[in-house]
Amino acid sequence: QLQLVESGGDLVQPGGSLRLSCSASELSLNTLTIAWFRQVPGKEREGVACICAVASSTSFADFVKGRFRITRDKAKNTAYLQMNNLEPDDAGWYYCAAVSSRSLICRLDSDDYAYWGQGTQVTVSS
Repeated sequence: QLQLVESGGDLVQPGGSLRLSCSASELSLNTLTIAWFRQVPGKEREGVACICAVASSTSFADFVKGRFRITRDKAKNTAYLQMNNLEPDDAGWYYCAAVSSRSLICRLDSDDYAYWGQGTQVTVSS
């Protein structure tokens, strides 16, 4: 059973940066499509970014384009979400998700993903 573990959440001031990590046990992330989702209390979970196993093509939600970057380090079996120029609306719980897929396109639809981590909390406040 694949276990995903997120880390890197913290309190940061508006305009600051954080890098979230998603590591896995029992299975290589390199064969999986990885996505990041976020959720705040009272709101629907929303997709942030994803990276395909094949060709590492990526997709981003409009509200993070140009500010966030998703990457993977095959040697460390870890995926990352680099978040720059953070805004108060970026605060919330961030979840890593994964699915085995050979598609060249990844979607930010939570129904596409079979495996989920427990989340890491991001707070953006001065």
